[in-house]
Amino acid sequence: MRVAVAGCCHGELDKIYETLALAERRGPGPIDLLLCCGDFQAVRNEADLRCMAVPPKYRHMQTFYRYYSGEKKAPVLTIFIGGNHEASNHLQELPYGGWVAPNIYYLGLAGVVKYRGVRIGGISGIFKSHDYRKGHFECPPYNAATIRSIYHVRNIEVYKLKQLKQPMDIFLSHDWPRSIYHYGNKKQLLKTKSFFRQEVENNTLGSPAASELLEHLKPTYWFSAHLHVKFAALMQHQAKDKGQSAKATKFLALDKCLPHRDFLQVIEIEHDPSAPDYLEYDTEWLAILRATNDLINVSERLWNMPENNGLHTRWDYSATKEAMNEVLEKLNHDLKVPCNFSVTAACYDPSKPQTQMQLVHRISPQTTEFCAQLGITDINIRLQKAKEEQHVCGDSEEQDDVESNDSGEDPSEYNTDTSALSSINPDEIMLDEEEEYDDSIVSAHSDMNTPSVEPSSDQASDFSASFSDIRILPSSMTVSSDDTSGSPVGKEGNRGDPVELGDGKDLTKVPLKRLSDEHEPEQRKKIKRRNQAIYAAVDNDDTA
Repeated sequence: MRVAVAGCCHGELDKIYETLALAERRGPGPIDLLLCCGDFQAVRNEADLRCMAVPPKYRHMQTFYRYYSGEKKAPVLTIFIGGNHEASNHLQELPYGGWVAPNIYYLGLAGVVKYRGVRIGGISGIFKSHDYRKGHFECPPYNAATIRSIYHVRNIEVYKLKQLKQPMDIFLSHDWPRSIYHYGNKKQLLKTKSFFRQEVENNTLGSPAASELLEHLKPTYWFSAHLHVKFAALMQHQAKDKGQSAKATKFLALDKCLPHRDFLQVIEIEHDPSAPDYLEYDTEWLAILRATNDLINVSERLWNMPENNGLHTRWDYSATKEAMNEVLEKLNHDLKVPCNFSVTAACYDPSKPQTQMQLVHRISPQTTEFCAQLGITDINIRLQKAKEEQHVCGDSEEQDDVESNDSGEDPSEYNTDTSALSSINPDEIMLDEEEEYDDSIVSAHSDMNTPSVEPSSDQASDFSASFSDIRILPSSMTVSSDDTSGSPVGKEGNRGDPVELGDGKDLTKVPLKRLSDEHEPEQRKKIKRRNQAIYAAVDNDDTA
């Protein structure tokens, strides 16, 4: 089965599908599946645009609305997770996953599905320690704090994924698992992104929650995006029992969708020829959703997951054979994900812009049907009840004053924030004319240095080369010769070699980013980007 993997999409669906069509013409066969690793931006209308955590001048409608309206249809089954620049109100309608358009499926806050026998899991959002132990308390209309905290990963989703016991083939996350950079060509990574150096050396770059999942799930493949650089790694896990063979995970991170960037990779993955060619639910995952239904928290209070410490009557929510049989009975032994997409919001009309479109907290009929069939509760219904009782949503006066500052909160089980940004960003540096504000590049110092075994440079280079054959761009994405003066395309060397700076500058001479808020100057010089049309991901609260 030929699977295409895309990095940060930023709403460029037309460009991605054009590139897939070109890859099919040049490749050995059709693409069977497209996996997108976040920042998908399923924007239906102007109200959705206001729910994206980017400054207003960087909010662009892009092309998703044409797929939502039915004007276009995705030419290949597309599965995606959420990142940190999404139409959060739209994705919030589907906490357990669902169709955002015909042939385009969202995995939910966390989810597992099967396609042609290949098991695919994923978790949406990015890690922030001060929100990690909170419940899913945000709902429209969002304020300056909740428009960002809503895409921060929560411990309940990690906890549910850690109940999985059956083997995982593919796993998706937006930000990288912490310490994964030790298992690839770290030298080349630091040459391409020199400002990662201190965080890599301190082992603070990436998500500790994702690293925990990587160690537990041990998937065959793990795909990520977010850091806007292509990077491959091979992580050899330790066998639990002497008689068992050690598993290995092939990790691949990809760039964002821009000309001459490594944003797409096509991989041949083994599948079950006898398995159906439609999307299926995963019985183990559904059993876990049922078991953990009562653990859902829609408050802002900090809380810990049940564990075997004498304080909880139950801490094991893994799926039993009986529980999975109950799921099959509830679904009438039909695991096919129903093609029940429906339009739930007005679609953007270029001829009739509606800048004042009202933002509504919707209950999706897909989620209602799924929850009724499985016997669980829609998180959004719990939120609406909580809103009526306690006014916990994003427009409360108290929240407007907070802005998600973690200085007064209890410490999290993880003590490091990643993916930090600020509206006045002292960590911003100029990379090249196509680079945007990088989101998860900055973090505070941490003493959580996870030990790792570094493979030899030869092994890392050989593995990285296996992911270097796709950088195919349609003619509509070509740029001027000035823009490609530093690109390896057309020069000697491999097509998959890392992209150098467009202006020929040496990345090693770029000043390092500030990695903490120590000795922060009171005034900062605002840096103007040369390409204001590209998204600049700015988080007011995402400072380390």
